[in-house]
Amino acid sequence: MMNKTLLIIFYLFVTCISRLHGEMINRYGTTTASFLEIGVGSGSAAMGEAYVAVANDISSIYWNPAGLANVTRPSAMFIMQPWIVDIDMLFLGGAFPLPGIGTIGLGITQVDYGDMDVTTLEYQEGTGETFKATDLAATLTFSRKIVSWFSFGSSLKYINSNIWHSSASAIAVDLGVLVNTKFFSFSGDDANGMTIGMSISNYGTRMKYDGIDIYQPIDISEYEEGNYGDVAGQFRPSEWELPLIFRIGIALKPIVSNYFSLTLAADALHPNNNSESVNIGWSLDNKIPGFGEISFKGGIKALYMDSTQFGPTAGIGLKMNYLGNRTITIDYAYKTMGLLGDVHAYSIGLSF
Repeated sequence: MMNKTLLIIFYLFVTCISRLHGEMINRYGTTTASFLEIGVGSGSAAMGEAYVAVANDISSIYWNPAGLANVTRPSAMFIMQPWIVDIDMLFLGGAFPLPGIGTIGLGITQVDYGDMDVTTLEYQEGTGETFKATDLAATLTFSRKIVSWFSFGSSLKYINSNIWHSSASAIAVDLGVLVNTKFFSFSGDDANGMTIGMSISNYGTRMKYDGIDIYQPIDISEYEEGNYGDVAGQFRPSEWELPLIFRIGIALKPIVSNYFSLTLAADALHPNNNSESVNIGWSLDNKIPGFGEISFKGGIKALYMDSTQFGPTAGIGLKMNYLGNRTITIDYAYKTMGLLGDVHAYSIGLSF
């Protein structure tokens, strides 16, 4: 039964994504809302973003909605992720298990691009004014463990982008599955077998900017004397697709003991605006009696991607117990991005 289900799931996902994409020839820079491609969570970032089959916390809202079914207590997570060139990204999420129904999650991602100078053709060094640009994604997720080894999740996402006086919005959905198999269980326990995860992110409507910034006075006959040179004009912005991403990944636990375990993960990505790539990562989790757990993580992002600036990643995580089986989680991640510099990410999680 499990083998047949795995084959059906794989066939449906591959067929679906091939129909959505068709043949893609160099579609670099053809989508909008690029902030949706920035991974959420320090733990996942430290593992090179090889996380679609590992997702088991609130960051599953981003990586694989099915992973939210692994959250068994009401939980909250806050992530601060300074990005390149003074861009700041924040994530706030919560998960609420409903016995016999599933797990509901809510996540809000906000990106602030900071203050920028207003320039015109006449004042190319700046007019003295500044403007701001921000992006926002609000996600509602539902996840359920259909059987002990199979989880399914879906998300409904509202996306909004603001650039000074103009804005655009879209609606998108995410879908994901998580399958815990009994294969390659090095410990002999079926619960430690290979995990397969798959997700489709950001399948939704197109975005088109609108606002007073697209209305500009136009001189329809600039070389004709005496005409009215202040005719109301309007630019016609194009509609842009969202960055659709298909992920499939596996996770193995080659070492499992009473005191530590090693997880190896690999994800293959097929986006609609870039070349395919592979992420790999590992996590060594050490249990500390009476305290909790300390984890050391590492990975490499975007292997085989054309002209990538991504590189090795690393991080550390602490999971501290309090009031019995409740936990406080603190994670840190370091990512190298070549010419763009280095990125640091921090997250705090709390279960109630």
